[in-house]
Amino acid sequence: MAAIGYHFGSREALLTTALIDAIDAWGTRLGRTLSAYGTDGASEAERYEALWAAVIQSFTDDRKLWLATLEGLVQAEHSDDLRRYLSGGQVQGRRGLAALLRGVPEDEIDDATARTLGAAQLALFTGLMTQWLTDPQQAPRAPDVVAGLRALTTLVAPGR
Repeated sequence: MAAIGYHFGSREALLTTALIDAIDAWGTRLGRTLSAYGTDGASEAERYEALWAAVIQSFTDDRKLWLATLEGLVQAEHSDDLRRYLSGGQVQGRRGLAALLRGVPEDEIDDATARTLGAAQLALFTGLMTQWLTDPQQAPRAPDVVAGLRALTTLVAPGR
């Protein structure tokens, strides 16, 4: 306990550091997976469905890390450092997802695109994650996500 206190200040700080390190490692791996989604010659819709298939596969392959992320969200209520870290990760995630979808480097994504396209994609991502972690047999598959988004776009199409 003395060593933990000396190096980290508290047991909670040690656990926060360990969680952040795990999330960083997982985020790097997930970023590589998502950046390689789709196949050459595929349509944008096919590539987008392939992206969701890769995300869903990661819910199975990295289940414990996804659960740790959810645990981190709960623990952030009690840790300002963890909350700041996760908040910064969300900002980066929105920008990164928007860049991925637009097919451009992150530094070409403006704040409005990150707040709209990136935030909507991150919201879908988080919602799908909770469904998959709760009940994978009933959770939507990639084609279901794409079909659902198509249905939603008809609700918000101009002139409706």
